[in-house]
Amino acid sequence: MTFQPHGKHLIAGQWLGSDVTFNSAPATGPVHAFSHGTVDLVDQAAQAAEEAFWSFGYSTRAERAAFLHAIADEIEARADAITEIGSQETGLPVARLQGERGRTTGQLRLFASHILAGDYLDRRHDKALPDRAPLPRPDIRMIQRPIGPVAVFGASNFPLAFSTAGGDTASALAAGCPVVVKGHDAHPGTGEIIAEAIHAAIKSCDLHPGVFSLVQGGTRDVGQALVQHPLIRAVGFTGSLGGGRALFDLCAQRPEPIPFFGELGSVNPMFLLPDALAARAVDLAKGWAGSLTMGAGQFCTNPGISVVIDGPDAQAFTDAAIEALGAVGAQVMLTEGIANAFRAGRDRIGAATGVQSVLTSTCDLRNATPYLFATTGKEWLENAALGEEVFGPMGMIVRVTDLDEMLAVAKSLEGQLTCTLHMDAGDADVAKRLMPVLERKAGRILANGFPTGVEVCDAMVHGGPYPASTNFGATSVGTMAIRRFLRPVCYQNIANDILPDELAD
Repeated sequence: MTFQPHGKHLIAGQWLGSDVTFNSAPATGPVHAFSHGTVDLVDQAAQAAEEAFWSFGYSTRAERAAFLHAIADEIEARADAITEIGSQETGLPVARLQGERGRTTGQLRLFASHILAGDYLDRRHDKALPDRAPLPRPDIRMIQRPIGPVAVFGASNFPLAFSTAGGDTASALAAGCPVVVKGHDAHPGTGEIIAEAIHAAIKSCDLHPGVFSLVQGGTRDVGQALVQHPLIRAVGFTGSLGGGRALFDLCAQRPEPIPFFGELGSVNPMFLLPDALAARAVDLAKGWAGSLTMGAGQFCTNPGISVVIDGPDAQAFTDAAIEALGAVGAQVMLTEGIANAFRAGRDRIGAATGVQSVLTSTCDLRNATPYLFATTGKEWLENAALGEEVFGPMGMIVRVTDLDEMLAVAKSLEGQLTCTLHMDAGDADVAKRLMPVLERKAGRILANGFPTGVEVCDAMVHGGPYPASTNFGATSVGTMAIRRFLRPVCYQNIANDILPDELAD
């Protein structure tokens, strides 16, 4: 079926318009008009979320699990329409949208299973010791409880899995926290149809309508109003370093500061160790090229940097990378703004001292083609700007003189989402030297793989030290993401009949 957007906001169960509209900018297909968000709509949504919390925050795990399954069912019921408008708005291929939809419904169902198991509650009980000397010990119990309404900012590069019903929303709802989503202008129609699915699930589960709201578009003051609203208790964000840092600062400056869980970007360096490079330089280069250009390089885990020890093997790797990347044609980027930023970043890196352009191409409008640069370890260490993310299919090879300089490059890194080791058995001693450094730099360390593609599971960490994310103790992917929207509460000498059900004997 074809989806025809109505262009309104979902606020506490009502579809509301506003006086000002904006037009979508699809890669293909029709343009649609959408209502601009306003500060007043944000206030209405936050007020409704707070009202909903008094029931939803104290609902049973079974009730919330049923709600998450209902959302997944409603999304699947709209599968073809979601793929159609998502592909039109973003330019992403149909197969990518279908896979991302599966990931979205899968993580909703995963969180349903996770909360039913109950381990996330971290229940603890220190029984009373009335006869302990010199002082008795009271009965003390602890459990994790939901924090209240959560704001979520939709991501540009994942219209489904990191947006309206993405991981931030799924984990917050699983925790018992109502959600107010600020939709991304890159895919407002996709956001609207997903909001319709959530709205249908709310009605079928007979929940308070304030449990979810969607505010579309709007100027900067709308996002500011959302993170500064006194009823919002935490923020989930995936996006640029500049935008995320501005919102993070606003959260910190509130009269009552709140946590800002921002995933802001990373260059995801790969370290190609000597034996691995000697044995399979060409295969590594081909794999890197595929990962680097996947989705036009618009993944936060895009491996933009390869660190190699200079010599014939490094040259073989470079030659193979040039050949593989040169065969990749132009790809449509998510928005014209992202395409412009990619070209600006390419020009900035290309003009830097000590940087050599080894593969250049031509791209314009909303398209992107691969670029490859090379520099030395010395130049890298002297120019911190070379380590700044360029969002798109651009790679840099850093040629170091020896293992000590490779280690120095690793120590110079800012916080990363991922770091990768390509190694053979003979590289183990070198890898052991690097591991303590990489553990301090990244949330996820890989061996002999490529970081694009983030498994949604219990053990996954998608986060890292700043600027990869604003809270190094959190993840935005995997079941541990629920911890962001919980806080521990201790109960001392509280009778069973008024304890939370999960703590009562």
